[in-house]
Amino acid sequence: MIPASFDYIAPQSLEEAVRALADHGEEAKLLAGGHSLLPLMKLRLANPKLLIDLSRIPGLRGIRHEDDKIIVGALTTHYQIESSELVKEKCPLLSQTAGAIGDVQVRNRGTIGGSLTHADPSADWPAAILALGGELKLSGPKGERRSAPEDFFLAPMTTAIEPTEILTEIRVPVLSQRCGSAYLKMAQQASGFALVAIAVWLRLGRSRLVEEIGIGVTGLGEKPFRAQAVEQFVRGNKLTPKLVEASASQVAEGIEPLEDLHAAAKFRAHLARVYTSRAIQEAAKKIKN
Repeated sequence: MIPASFDYIAPQSLEEAVRALADHGEEAKLLAGGHSLLPLMKLRLANPKLLIDLSRIPGLRGIRHEDDKIIVGALTTHYQIESSELVKEKCPLLSQTAGAIGDVQVRNRGTIGGSLTHADPSADWPAAILALGGELKLSGPKGERRSAPEDFFLAPMTTAIEPTEILTEIRVPVLSQRCGSAYLKMAQQASGFALVAIAVWLRLGRSRLVEEIGIGVTGLGEKPFRAQAVEQFVRGNKLTPKLVEASASQVAEGIEPLEDLHAAAKFRAHLARVYTSRAIQEAAKKIKN
């Protein structure tokens, strides 16, 4: 199908883009990679009067290391994150997640910021950002603010971003050499979206004691979440196969699993337990001695 008619602008600065959003309100949509928005427009499920193309705004792309943080611009593509040597060295969970997204075409076009703000409950990035305890930087008419991912994802396709705000960057902590990480998912064959996906990072001390752990889950419920019950069960204990299995059994507690044409609720809950166990074990294997 052909989208309904719309106007198009390509601001040269973030301030100009924010003003355009403020002037046009809900009639405007931001264009990043276009991988999520344009198909909706072709189906006329989204009918913006104005498209605001962010591609010409400096500073919204790229990856840098500042202090103990990796900072990723919102318009950075999945492939750029997947292939970044800096990311592989300092926060490999990001590159592992990026490499699991869709296919080569999707990874070369789609952006991390577009994926996060689209907020599909089966998208990959939310699990990783939740597990890492990341931070989202938003810019609007009132200035800048930061949001924790736990506060950002509200419901399917719904976030805490204001209509006049733009996601500009994502901040995640650098993982030390005593850390390991893994991103595992069961994907829908047609779309590549997750039936269930688990992002894990952990840090082991002496005698394989779990000093710290983060677990993010996507695809299981109506919104991505951090598996805090599993984290608390594991943290401070010696990592053993028995502990891993016992902790993974709690990942779906308190969550109403999605049920749709792709998978039954019970199957999704089963997948979550299996993939949580596998992801924890895989992350532990990647810790350098």
